[in-house]
Amino acid sequence: MTTAIAGHTAEGSQPYLSGLPLALLTLGLSLATFIEVLDATVTNVAIPAMSGALGMPNRQGTWIISSYSVASAIAVPLTGWLSRRIGEKRLFVSSLVLFTLFSLLCGLTRNFYVLVACRAAQGLFSGPMVPLSQTMLMRTFPPAKRVIALAIWGMTVMVAPVVGPILGGWLVDHYSWPWIFLINLPIGIFSFAVCVALIGSETKVVRGEPVDLTGLFLLVAGVAALQVMLDLGHDLGWFGSTTIVGLLIIAVLSITALLIWEPAEEHPIVDLSVFRDSNFSVSVLIICVAVAAYSIIAVLVPLWLQTVMDYSAMMAGLTNAPIAATALVCSVLIAIFGQRFDPRVLVSFGFLTFAFALWWSSHFALNMTLLQVLTPGLVKGIGLPCFFIPLSAAILSRVPLDKLAAASGLSNFLRTLFAAFGTAMSVSFWDNRAAHHYNTLAASVRPGSLGTDAFTRSMEQMGMVGQRQLGLLDNLVQQQAYMLATDDAFYFTSWTFLLLAALVWLTRPRQGGAATDGFGH
Repeated sequence: MTTAIAGHTAEGSQPYLSGLPLALLTLGLSLATFIEVLDATVTNVAIPAMSGALGMPNRQGTWIISSYSVASAIAVPLTGWLSRRIGEKRLFVSSLVLFTLFSLLCGLTRNFYVLVACRAAQGLFSGPMVPLSQTMLMRTFPPAKRVIALAIWGMTVMVAPVVGPILGGWLVDHYSWPWIFLINLPIGIFSFAVCVALIGSETKVVRGEPVDLTGLFLLVAGVAALQVMLDLGHDLGWFGSTTIVGLLIIAVLSITALLIWEPAEEHPIVDLSVFRDSNFSVSVLIICVAVAAYSIIAVLVPLWLQTVMDYSAMMAGLTNAPIAATALVCSVLIAIFGQRFDPRVLVSFGFLTFAFALWWSSHFALNMTLLQVLTPGLVKGIGLPCFFIPLSAAILSRVPLDKLAAASGLSNFLRTLFAAFGTAMSVSFWDNRAAHHYNTLAASVRPGSLGTDAFTRSMEQMGMVGQRQLGLLDNLVQQQAYMLATDDAFYFTSWTFLLLAALVWLTRPRQGGAATDGFGH
């Protein structure tokens, strides 16, 4: 295959691609990112089927999810260090191969504990894939077109979590649970072949660099403890549990020690020097808060639809379709026209649009029709790529090329961690707000009030008296309480996005969001 060369990187060793080779490599890297992000959510709706088939309770079945997320969370911030020692191309390709191999093993095993171990290995090798796919797209695209690369990369990162539960539910319903892992095989093989053929020469590898064992130990201990705490917090009652308190202490002490140790270490396991760039730090903070707020809604909406509105799991998942549809269209438009605008204008517009859609959703009620539920999603789909893609570009816009892998790894790690934080907080927030509304509503349900008396008479006419009547009344009050709690979540997160629309003007991204080569080019 002939490669058209449009220029060279700052290192002078890896050519920029164009034409068909560029399209194929972009597709290969994007698909690798897609299956990695997909696997973080595709198992969510399959846990009951998997647990039943393997003879384990649903509570233990969640280990299939948490083992993947904990291992991935540990591996992502190591991307920069591993890239220096192994090389970006070699690390990405080997991670992709091992991820695909353990996907196969996950689909073949019928032992629960072997499956959990394979999922942990799958998560461990998936860690470098997302940040390195972003890094290599930035290296492969000419600087003037890097916003296109980030738009394509952003599409896969945004759409995969939406598609995951839908695809997982469809495969479980129509085939069997092993297929949620086996579908990775053809994609992984295609991506491997394309990447080996088209990724340029290897980046500089550092030989003989000593291993920062102290930093590695602190990173593993801190991230693992924090991730497990977030996964188990709601089930164990948060800080009423000695297990959660113990995990919090380990996480705080380990991460604090890591932050003190790494800047003084000559060969750090995590390169924290990228945070000296205020644009990187502020942009990462903004996208992390946005992802945390988005995660709250992403978790609560399916719960609300299934437990309060009585939607099926498949139908609840399909309500995300309008978001995915408009997000894809807007991502293409941003790729084509995004470089004409100051990225902060696009990001502010995205945040304001998303805030409006959430405020609109905060007026939902129990008598909502499906169309009324779907419509705000169209607006959310407009806002999501408008803030996610330019912010992803802005994060790396002033990072030197030799630190791209480290910066991308850290930003993706923090984004994932904040998403886990939002996910963990969502159900607790929902339950607490529902309890508050239940107490308020229950206080107004008393004999003599017009609403209570009218309800009692209508139930008596239907032949419902005594405990049946009280049970139905209590159920209605609970439904309304959770409906109001859902509206609260929409309302509070809308204010979060409104605040972020203002904070984005503290950043100083380059026009078009292209990363530099360290010399302002």
